[in-house]
Amino acid sequence: MQKRSNHIQSRSHERDSYILILSMLCAVLFSCQAVAQQAPYLMVLGTAQDGGYPHIGCKRNCCSIAWKNPTSQRYVVSLALVDPEEKQWWLLEATPDIKAQLQLFQQKTKGQYPFLPKGMLLTHAHMGHYTGLMQLGREALNSKAVTVYALPKMGAFLQSNGPWSQLVQLNNIAITTIRTDSLIQLSTNWHFKAITVPHRDEFSETAGFSLLTKNKRYLFIPDTDKWEKMAKPVDEMVAQHDLSFLDATFYSADELAYRNIREVPHPFVTETMQLIPASLAKKVCLIHFNHTNPLLWDKQMKSNVTQKGFLVAEQGKVY
Repeated sequence: MQKRSNHIQSRSHERDSYILILSMLCAVLFSCQAVAQQAPYLMVLGTAQDGGYPHIGCKRNCCSIAWKNPTSQRYVVSLALVDPEEKQWWLLEATPDIKAQLQLFQQKTKGQYPFLPKGMLLTHAHMGHYTGLMQLGREALNSKAVTVYALPKMGAFLQSNGPWSQLVQLNNIAITTIRTDSLIQLSTNWHFKAITVPHRDEFSETAGFSLLTKNKRYLFIPDTDKWEKMAKPVDEMVAQHDLSFLDATFYSADELAYRNIREVPHPFVTETMQLIPASLAKKVCLIHFNHTNPLLWDKQMKSNVTQKGFLVAEQGKVY
């Protein structure tokens, strides 16, 4: 009887030990997940060029896919900068799709963040990058003093031209002028610095952004003319960042045969892949696709690019 009692006690001790070890493992795993969730990150809220995908009036094969299948449609290029620790976020670009993009962010983050970002960073005054600001006006959301970060000419353009000037006058937005030699702090975990980018500057200069956390550096240049015009070689900029979101408007010169491509100069994806060494390919995430760009709708073409190590930005994905 005593032996049986000792055996039962032994089994009980073993069970308790297993439970204790399992609990400790669960605690460690939970702790690791909690730490991971606190790390700042980027979320892609749009990948298309200013006209979106599908493109207005386009009846060619490239857009017929998206007209027939709404799940193939893509919003205009935009990123969310997210700070899980401070429960705040910032929006890069105020696009024509801003309503849907704010909703997409809420869905992806399960409503854990304020509906409106704490601030918005604008690159330039082309339609896909700032016209969404109109949704903040009194005819729509009637927001209160949303911070808008812009280079001097971009800020002056918003203040001097309607309907954007009304947003300023009614305090729907509050413009913060930034300069390329300044490091701006958004939160404890996010800083950024603007760089000047050569582009068609009809209404404002064009900015790119170096986005910095304690552990990662991101580069965002969705619009530029040609990489050769940049003050610093594109491969050097890529090498200095962990991940670079780069202009991939057109895949090659022959996809826009119906229009003079010199009117809308951009680096072709084929050119970018030639300029970036294979060792740095994994640091490049292509974005800002025109509706004619096969990377939006041709799986084989996308596979050819990713097999070379390059990333193709995906809407809703976290980086």
